[in-house]
Amino acid sequence: MPSERVAELLAGEGAGYALAAELNHYPGPAHALELADRLELTDEQAVALRRIRSQVHARARPLGRRIVDLERRLDRAFRRTAATDAEVERLTAEIAALEGRLRFVHLAGHVETKKLLSRHQITRYDELRGYGADHGHAG
Repeated sequence: MPSERVAELLAGEGAGYALAAELNHYPGPAHALELADRLELTDEQAVALRRIRSQVHARARPLGRRIVDLERRLDRAFRRTAATDAEVERLTAEIAALEGRLRFVHLAGHVETKKLLSRHQITRYDELRGYGADHGHAG
């Protein structure tokens, strides 16, 4: 696993898990805080966004640690040329389940963030993040 990905997982960072939200007008708490002045966030909004960001990181870090651990175990099994179908199936299924939970944690942070921002702030966020009106809906 690339060291950058490991660092993101261990830090509880988004690592692209919330792109569906980001591209569909659901701002992320960390990026909204980075853009606080330009979004004209109120003090109350900033406090609430910091709380959301902290909660996301607190929930994401243990999941990320577990994913990193399982990925390392998977790598070791192959490196030792001792990988079995059963072991690979078990490890990959557990990793997939954890990644699903981790993705939910990050997406939920975007849902909560959207509730705090005005329509104008969301539009401004999209502009500042480079998402135009036609930023590509998949559906």
